[in-house]
This record gives sequence, structure tokens and C-alpha cells, in this order.
Amino acid sequence: MPSPPVGNISDTARWVAAYRAMESERPDAHFRDPFARELAGEQGARIVEQMPAGRSTAWAFVVRTCVIDELVTRVVRESSADMVVNLAAGLDTRPYRMELPASLSWVEVDLPAILEYKREKLASARPVCRLESVALDLSDVAARRALFARLSGSASRALVITEGLLVYLSREEVGALAADLHAAASFRWWILDVVSPDLLRWLQRRYQRSLAAAGAPLRFGPEEGTEFYRPFGWKTVEFRSSFDESRRLRREMPGAWLFRLMMRLSPPARRERMRRMGGLALLERT
Repeated sequence: MPSPPVGNISDTARWVAAYRAMESERPDAHFRDPFARELAGEQGARIVEQMPAGRSTAWAFVVRTCVIDELVTRVVRESSADMVVNLAAGLDTRPYRMELPASLSWVEVDLPAILEYKREKLASARPVCRLESVALDLSDVAARRALFARLSGSASRALVITEGLLVYLSREEVGALAADLHAAASFRWWILDVVSPDLLRWLQRRYQRSLAAAGAPLRFGPEEGTEFYRPFGWKTVEFRSSFDESRRLRREMPGAWLFRLMMRLSPPARRERMRRMGGLALLERT
């Protein structure tokens, strides 16, 4: 009997790296990640081939990568962020592949095994800015609070990224994380995924069996959207619809024309609900 495509939560990082490799190898690529194919490895490629509609799902991960790249660039350049804290960083290579100030501090946080794997694969690569890797289980509340306090004390204007993390947490866990991030006074901005209840149900139908078997069930898609974070001290600066961005970037999902037609035929409230099914948001502390 073949093993499941995703064996544990860290395998999702190989999955995402495989999509970055696919985009990087296109002649019209929006970004070039020279490390993605090596990081994805055979396991990442196998996940893409074995997951439902694996290749045709690439658009969503490419759009997410592009939008986060743009938001990071803007916050660092225009708002003078002096630190980026990437939680559950996985196999992200932004501090190696993006144009970033050499003075910028980039802190990546993830489980020990995935960081050790990345360290081995990138042994000969050099980051473009100051990079610190922190091996930490973010479910260890005391440890993460201590980390956030330490990082907050060494930065004045920090940006936090939680790419692909929150959907795996419970509502209570996301709220607690949001509160802990706000308690760190120099954590000024936060980039995160937005998954609506409609999108969460769709993702669960497609992926829940595979991901739940790996101990990574999909759980978080708040009805309030980014308003969920306001009671924890975070306001929305910008929301980018994945559907809108996919058209801008010419990386649309299969059947996007039908989705657009349905939107045009829908009443305004339903149309906006469809547009905001998924996306990326930039939050700022209040």
C-alpha cells in the first residue's frame, strides 16, 4: 500500500517549494527561486503529483508568494521595517532570493527538523541580510512569548509573516497567537492568509483526508474575515483578493472564466463574498 503523499506537517513545506520551483522554471516566471527544486526534493514533487488536482492548484501558491513578496518589499522600503519575523517559515527562501537591505534582520521560526533540513540544503548559499533561524514549536506558548519578547527588544519596527500557518490552527489558538504578537511592542505589521468559511469548506472537501492523516487538519476560516483580529489589537491596512490578484498576475485557476461569470450574475453582496473567499492581508497594530 503506497504511503500517503503528506506524512507530517513539515511535508507541506516541500509541497509549497515544489510549486515555487514550477513557477521559477517558467520563461515568464514572476519570481526566481533557485533553491526551490532542491528543497522540494522528490517528496515535494510526489506530493504535487498525488494530491487532488495537484498541478492545477499551483496558481494559488504562486499568487500567495508574489503578493507576500510585494508586501514585504513595500513595508521594508517604505515603512522602514528593521526586522521580519517569519513564523512557521518552512522552506521559505526570501532572505536568500529577494532584494533586501543588508541591515535587515530576518528571523525564521519553525520546528527543528525542517530548519536542519533547510540548513543542509542551503549550506553553500548566503542570505542577503542578517538571518537567524530559531527552532521552536509555536504551540509552546511560554517559549514563543519569550521569543517574541526577545525579538521585540532588539527591533523597533518589525513585520511578522504567518504564511500558510493559521488555517491549521483552531480559532482559540489563532486568537492567542494574535494577542501574543500584539504584546510584543515593536511588532508593527502582520502579513497573513485569509481563508473564508466557504473556502475552508472547499479545501476540507479536497484535502482534509490527506492532511488530517498527517496530523494537519484544516480548521480556521473565520466568518469575520480580517475583522477577527481587531479585538486582539490589529487593524486591516490592505486586503488582496487571491482571485483578483490571479488575474493581474495571469495565474488564474482553471475555470476562472466561469467564476467571473457567476460573480457578474450575482447580487453585490454575494459578489463581494466570492471575491473575498481567499486572499492576503496586511495588518497593523492599533
